[in-house]
Amino acid sequence: MEGVVRTVVGYSGGKERDPTYRNIKDSTECILIEYDPSLVTFRDLLVEWANMHNPRSKRKTQYRSAIFYADDGQKRAALEAVKGLGRSVCTAVEPVGPFYRAEEYHQNFLARRGAGGAAY
Repeated sequence: MEGVVRTVVGYSGGKERDPTYRNIKDSTECILIEYDPSLVTFRDLLVEWANMHNPRSKRKTQYRSAIFYADDGQKRAALEAVKGLGRSVCTAVEPVGPFYRAEEYHQNFLARRGAGGAAY
């Protein structure tokens, strides 16, 4: 997507430190997106997320649906995006907390495996 500078797969949303794929603890697998706000907005990213994600499927903590926001503007945009999806949405909207980079075999997964991979 134009404007996305870098993505990093990792773990966030939990209180316990240093989660890993084998020991996820109370964290959620997620993606950190660095972007150029002069080329793409947070709202644009949310639209893309909504087009490729199933926010209605209730999952355990590791794969739950969540949007982590950095400021009040992002929080408002995230809440509006979730509301726009209608009823039965299981997406949490939470402030950004500590982020732990996932193991290397999780990085660039779709590029290595093809676009047919699951998008939770």
